[in-house]
Amino acid sequence: MIFRNVYTQLITNRLENSPIVAILGPRQVGKTTIARQMNAQYYFDLENPKDEISLENPEFTLKDKSGLIVIDEVQRMPGIFPFLRYWIDHHPEQKILLLGSASIDLVNKSSESLAGRISYIDIAGFNWSEIDLKMDLDKLWQRGGYPRSFLSPDDVSSLQWRVDYIRTFLERDIPQLGIRLPPKELRRFWTILANSNSQLLNFSELGRNFGLSEVAVRRYVEVLESSLVIRSLKPWFENIEKRQVKKPKIFMRDSGLLHALLNIQDIKSHPLLGSSWESFVIENIISILSQSHPILREENFYFWRSHQGEEIDLFFEFNGKRFGIEVKFNLRPKLSRSMTQSVSLLKLDHLIVINPMGDSHLELAPKISLMSVEYFYQNFKTLFM
Repeated sequence: MIFRNVYTQLITNRLENSPIVAILGPRQVGKTTIARQMNAQYYFDLENPKDEISLENPEFTLKDKSGLIVIDEVQRMPGIFPFLRYWIDHHPEQKILLLGSASIDLVNKSSESLAGRISYIDIAGFNWSEIDLKMDLDKLWQRGGYPRSFLSPDDVSSLQWRVDYIRTFLERDIPQLGIRLPPKELRRFWTILANSNSQLLNFSELGRNFGLSEVAVRRYVEVLESSLVIRSLKPWFENIEKRQVKKPKIFMRDSGLLHALLNIQDIKSHPLLGSSWESFVIENIISILSQSHPILREENFYFWRSHQGEEIDLFFEFNGKRFGIEVKFNLRPKLSRSMTQSVSLLKLDHLIVINPMGDSHLELAPKISLMSVEYFYQNFKTLFM
């Protein structure tokens, strides 16, 4: 077991300012394990019939309770949210931790009833902050961050777990989130998205492939994004003398699920190596920076691309400065015209080129640095001040 101290500390900090904290994420991402590490006084699991029955009369069940109360699988009982509003208003000292599978419907219902009383934390798989980068970087990339996949005794067991997880997710979880495609069609839909990993997303073309309207495709992508299995990275554009791309880019949030969906057993010998590495690095950077800096929310990250070919894989603003991230798998990526042009056009304060290894830190040009993953992680707090 890996103790996920980053999340337990984040939950502790949020509970100091909010009476209710909800941690949301896909099934099997480690929500329950994290909650167990909080040493709550009372734990209710709504997949347990006994706990579900007891919370059908929540006022009676909670009347003598104090300390931290955890309610797991809260999406199974959305009717409890209005009661929690009443309960917290009359018991301001009470602290409640909710766990649920991420969905648009769950967030909407809880936020409507608990506005001003609830704080949300999205839970993802393991990231760079939770592993030994020297020993396990490749393992995390190949297997992904879902705990049971990452901690499997061997690669074969890890892949089998991911294959089984995908089947369960398609047949059980996704229909509950409002997508009514048959499992085989849904797998094909998700596989096409996986094949488009780190590429621009064309909703109308995707709709034609499935005989669906563009509105339906946008809805399905939105559902998968809200369930935290894909990321739609928005484009940054501003008034400069360049035509700029305004379509989003699609990413699989977990590299292990990406590899399982596409039946990739060794990513380093596969044609999609570059796009897999790009999405893996971007997901980790967004996760780590948004955990470390409350001002940097996930929606504050963008990519940028011009129609002339200049591009930045990740762009964000922080503390009045502009930063760009370029992701390269080459051990010694060279300074390119795209890099220098992007720094000039976007007025970047720093462009960081990240590769897996090689020189830990090298200045390629003014405002442009090459860093290994390990160097970046060790120094990111001072880089973005």
